[in-house]
Amino acid sequence: MSDYIRTDIKISPFNEDAADLLAASLADIGYESFETDSGRLSAYVQADAFSEEALKGALSDLPFEVSLSWTNEFIPHTDWNAEWEKNYFQPMVLAGGRCVVHSTFHQDFPQAEMEIVIDPKMAFGTGHHATTTMMVDHLFSLPLKGKKVVDMGTGTGILAIIAKKLGAASAIGIEIDPGAYENALENVALNGEEVEIRLGDVRQLDGIGDVDVFLANINRNIILADLSRYVSTLSRDGVLVLSGFYRSDVPLLERALAANGLTVRSITEQPGSWTSLLATRP
Repeated sequence: MSDYIRTDIKISPFNEDAADLLAASLADIGYESFETDSGRLSAYVQADAFSEEALKGALSDLPFEVSLSWTNEFIPHTDWNAEWEKNYFQPMVLAGGRCVVHSTFHQDFPQAEMEIVIDPKMAFGTGHHATTTMMVDHLFSLPLKGKKVVDMGTGTGILAIIAKKLGAASAIGIEIDPGAYENALENVALNGEEVEIRLGDVRQLDGIGDVDVFLANINRNIILADLSRYVSTLSRDGVLVLSGFYRSDVPLLERALAANGLTVRSITEQPGSWTSLLATRP
């Protein structure tokens, strides 16, 4: 288990959109998990990745008229399952009631067509965040039976696991963070699915081709930097599904997709302006 720094940020007056945008900025500098409570955003980053200078830069870029104050606290080796159970990870019903996501520590949860078990620890992707919810909705709307799926930045592995349960012939999850990688392996085992999890960055796509559905729920900057590699893996009729950004980022992403030979087919938006795009070749 890793040591973490928890940054508690008081937002005055509290604004959910500001909190979401702040979380996205902090994710860009290595923060892995977030929770809001009583006008405060708490964000967690591995201690060896923490930078006070980077934190100040992220906080200074917020385009909202709010005041921010913050404190940092060292969190030693922590049982994150216990923390999530105690604080905020509750069972989630997704895809219009078709899928329930719960953890091994939940004894009472709704019944649904599909049941996913996720012990999240510090990895992103329990289904609670709007971006994960949109990605799950896309998966349930796509014909996945017999398809090849790649999930870039897989986090807990939830999207790759769901894809396999929906009939995908193969699913590969790629994760750059070693802790999240280990967590994804654990969650794959919990769900009894044959999902390949790879540790590393975009170079893990080397040798992968003819992908039918490529998923990337990361953030705008990483998507823009690696987009050409994503597209290079797609089959002729492949589908690219992106999220992790805001509605204001869409024009920039549309231009980048067009430069890579793809056309946006649908745009989905959730409260807080979190947005997802589905793109294919013309």
